[in-house]
Amino acid sequence: MKICDFLPRYIAAIVLAAALCALYFPKSFLWIDGSLVPPMLMVVMFAMGLNMKAEDFAQVLLHPKEVLIGCIAQFTIMPLLAYALSKIFGLETALAAGVILVGACPGGTASNVITFIAKGDVALSVGMTALNTLLAPLATPFIVYVCLRKNVEVDALKMVWSIFEVVIIPIAAGLAIKKIFSKKIETVAKMSPSLAVIAIALIVGCIVAHNSQNIFESVGVIFCVVILHNILGFACGFLIARMLGMSVAKTKAMSIEIGMQNSGLAASLAQSAFPALAMAPVPGAIFSVWHNISGAILAQIYKKFDK
Repeated sequence: MKICDFLPRYIAAIVLAAALCALYFPKSFLWIDGSLVPPMLMVVMFAMGLNMKAEDFAQVLLHPKEVLIGCIAQFTIMPLLAYALSKIFGLETALAAGVILVGACPGGTASNVITFIAKGDVALSVGMTALNTLLAPLATPFIVYVCLRKNVEVDALKMVWSIFEVVIIPIAAGLAIKKIFSKKIETVAKMSPSLAVIAIALIVGCIVAHNSQNIFESVGVIFCVVILHNILGFACGFLIARMLGMSVAKTKAMSIEIGMQNSGLAASLAQSAFPALAMAPVPGAIFSVWHNISGAILAQIYKKFDK
């Protein structure tokens, strides 16, 4: 099996291995400075751009109703679940900020891959991811500000720029380079998902290593919150789609898109937006590990149902 096929296929195992290694052997990742997290995330987003087409954004026009429903659900259900779970479990300020930031972020390309494996409507999934990503520079800072302004100083404008810098600009650059150079960069485009997997593993490893002691001290409660947040997101997406009479394929896409967040973005934003809250990036790092595992399991369940 070629390396460019191996790494994306086993992303869940690779990210989990990086997280465990960083947790029990922090020195293996402490060489990565926290300031390198945003540039590494930019690599992930650039890879996403190289593997997208301008036509992907046309899905918003081809499926306006479903995409809009998915967008509204993404930016309401996940933040509300995050806020509620933070209160129910009595999370301290830094962890609550991290969990809410995860909930306020858009979905990532992992949801598109999981939807494909689950035999869901990939076009709808891509359309929702595209629109949510475009809206994130405004929606994410607004949601975080509304949820946290009483407890944490939130620099919404700084967060807007951070999202443009690490998400919109790299994706746009990837799209532009693919459009301009086309076949000349086919090899690079094929390798980019593998580079993205490596970058995600390094991001998770870096954050976990720098917070390993704190994670051990709060491992039970934060894992419970992250797992519940993810599973409830899957369930809410499924129920909304069924109540609105969507097809099985669209239901799968809606469930997966809403339940899976761009947790790498959340971890990166937590570092830049809340520098005084050392634990804020941890929920994003843990979510990055967990949602790849839960998504892979859900895909195996969903692909058995076609009607």
